[in-house]
Amino acid sequence: MSGSETNDQREGSIAHRVPDLGALELLLAVARLGSLGAAARELGITQPAASSRIRSMERQLGVALVDRSPRGSRLTDAGALVTDWARRVVEAAAAFDAGAQALRHRRDSRLRVAASMTIAEYLLPGWLLALRSQRPDTAVSLLAGNSTTVVERLLSDEADLGFVEGLSVPPGLDSTVIAHDHLIVVTAPTHPWARRRRPVPAAELASTPLILREKGSGTRQVLDAALGGLARPLIELSSTTAVKASAVSGAGPAVLSELAVGEELSMRRLVRIPVEEVSLARDLRAVWPTGHRPTGPARELLSLTRG
Repeated sequence: MSGSETNDQREGSIAHRVPDLGALELLLAVARLGSLGAAARELGITQPAASSRIRSMERQLGVALVDRSPRGSRLTDAGALVTDWARRVVEAAAAFDAGAQALRHRRDSRLRVAASMTIAEYLLPGWLLALRSQRPDTAVSLLAGNSTTVVERLLSDEADLGFVEGLSVPPGLDSTVIAHDHLIVVTAPTHPWARRRRPVPAAELASTPLILREKGSGTRQVLDAALGGLARPLIELSSTTAVKASAVSGAGPAVLSELAVGEELSMRRLVRIPVEEVSLARDLRAVWPTGHRPTGPARELLSLTRG
């Protein structure tokens, strides 16, 4: 071997100079059982594969490790020394594995979800129920707020996975579309719009005081962008349920997700008002910090949203 090759070996990655854990475990089994065949059976490999692994390790280290004979296998003096080192490496690897398992358990023992109101109230309960059947030991905490709050929680590492209803993906987050939704205009049956024969023009909707969610909500963002601005709200409320209740009471028109008003429409507590010249479709998204793809229970919850 030339001097340059020796230097290259010394400067290369230690992974190229040290046998892998499987080979070290095999050497320890040979030392304990006194037989290459018995060691192979214990590790679940064939004897030829075990012999090949020992020879490869001997070539890698440049010394003979095992003397083979019809009576069994015996460690050489070098093999006995390497076995002592191997035992410490394997024990360290076992400690590493135990620590990694503890980290996974800590990660998997909880899931922090932040979701905008419509998703939190009308979609997440079913997803979380399905997740619980798969992971009964995972404690789930849910923060329901507007889309701006969801983003803040994710970026401050106060949530593992978020769900929003806004127009676009905020900076610092990655996302995937999980569902599509439509905003609809609703009123109580007693409102004058409920007796109209023609759709409400977009301009009239924009100029009419409405019962609205607060600024920062995905519903408000989509509506404002679609109409190019809104009149001063008739009432401004912080939850979908509160907006719906106000509309049912006859306070005025409201714009809500069609997910939220199915029962009220079927029972005629609310009436859907057609609107022309505007589309109020929107995407519902799962979001997470850029470069940190969901893992563990967060990944499983994400998969359930596509079921």
